[in-house]
Amino acid sequence: MKTIYLVRHCSATGQAPNAALTPTGFQQAQDLVSFFENKEVEHIISSPYIRAQQSITPTALFKQLEIQTDSRLAERILSDTDLPDWMTQLEQTFSDMELRLPGGESSREATARGVEVIKEVPNHSILVTHGNLMSLVLKHFDDSYGFHEWKALSNPDVYMLTFDHSISNIERVWNEESNTLE
Repeated sequence: MKTIYLVRHCSATGQAPNAALTPTGFQQAQDLVSFFENKEVEHIISSPYIRAQQSITPTALFKQLEIQTDSRLAERILSDTDLPDWMTQLEQTFSDMELRLPGGESSREATARGVEVIKEVPNHSILVTHGNLMSLVLKHFDDSYGFHEWKALSNPDVYMLTFDHSISNIERVWNEESNTLE
């Protein structure tokens, strides 16, 4: 059985690739250390965005593991233009996986790159990514995930994905109130 932890980054100062964690986000990153303390983890792969790497650095130091970066875990680009109604547009991309806004990537394209990483990583890996991509990857394995589940994500958030041959199981294992298994 293959186990992967899919992690959404901690609270950040913004959405740009170089946006750092907030003071609260740095505390959340420490909370992730406690969360992963007794879990078997052999590999850590992160989005190249600063907030994602900062979210998992304390855990990597504790586990004495190197953080590998993979651009396929970067946040999905909805559009390269300002969209005053971006929330409505985003919701539409969950029901129309082929919809591509100006300068952006479709949900299908973003999902494909995220799922590639999932398929390639070894057992007992942590993958650190962003909310939109995380939701799309979860939707790939369980179609009941969508826009409303994206809105319900916390910073951070952790899902455990287990694979036994072609059967997959998804479980939200982060409880933001206690930072422990639910």
